[in-house]
Amino acid sequence: MRQTLYLFLIGVSLGIIFIKSEVASWFRIYEMFLFKSFHMYGIIGSAVVIGIIITYYLKKTNAKDIYGDKIIIQPKDKGFIRYILGGTIFGLGWALAGACPGPMYVLLSSGFISVFILIFGALLGTFVYGLLKNKLPH
Repeated sequence: MRQTLYLFLIGVSLGIIFIKSEVASWFRIYEMFLFKSFHMYGIIGSAVVIGIIITYYLKKTNAKDIYGDKIIIQPKDKGFIRYILGGTIFGLGWALAGACPGPMYVLLSSGFISVFILIFGALLGTFVYGLLKNKLPH
């Protein structure tokens, strides 16, 4: 129960941050894909740098999760084409929808009912990937 409360509070906090920083704003995403604003690139770049620092910290220390188990980060297979192809498909979907998967739920909770269509499409895409993943090159 306590973990659920923590996760709920983190989710609400992240949602507030998304709205206040305009990460969930369609106009900010549109500006980013037209290369008219640094706003989103700055936020994404900051997240990448923070992620690198946290990953480095977790690998170099004996950090434990909330259950007390050691956090082990498995190395990923090297591959250039799959990351380029996957990133391109993700970016095209993001550009067409005007919403990243994280802020979609924030937009829904903000009262944008049309986001149901995006969430349905994201879930459908995830389902189709689940059906095809064994046939795709990984």
